[in-house]
Amino acid sequence: MEGAARTIRRGLDLVYDYAAWLSALCLVAILLVIAAQVAARWTGIPFHGSNEYAGYLMASASFLAFAHTLNHGAHIRVSLLLNALGKRRFWGELWSLLVASAAGTYLAWYAVRLVYWSWKLNDVSQGQDVTPLWIAQTPMAVGAVILAICLIDNLINLIINGHENIRESLSDQSQAE
Repeated sequence: MEGAARTIRRGLDLVYDYAAWLSALCLVAILLVIAAQVAARWTGIPFHGSNEYAGYLMASASFLAFAHTLNHGAHIRVSLLLNALGKRRFWGELWSLLVASAAGTYLAWYAVRLVYWSWKLNDVSQGQDVTPLWIAQTPMAVGAVILAICLIDNLINLIINGHENIRESLSDQSQAE
């Protein structure tokens, strides 16, 4: 059983890491879109939808990075309050992860529904790019699903092992000292 748990742990961590790499690629793509927009302005060639593409990529980069960022302790957490709970910290973590898991699952559910209905209704952006919105919304929905899985993963790990997978950030470490 322990070997299976280790395999699942590695698999989940790999999913979180790959999503972070995709997020980084989205940031590089934003740079390329902006550079192409600048070049298009200099040459007088119209580049319709560049602002929309940069926005889609920013949303994609944000949502794809959420799970990885959470597990690396880079999300804003109420560490002062959790540290002040002392021996009752477990219950504060449990409550926080229960609420976050419920909210993350709710977000993922509706993000996936948004993609589905955008696809079903053939919804397109209102800009000159006329991009099908389901294409732009899919990375956001994937990131929301990965975040929900990450939150539930941390909740289950907290319940079973007594601690979550979230590493302490540098600011948390300095507060503890």
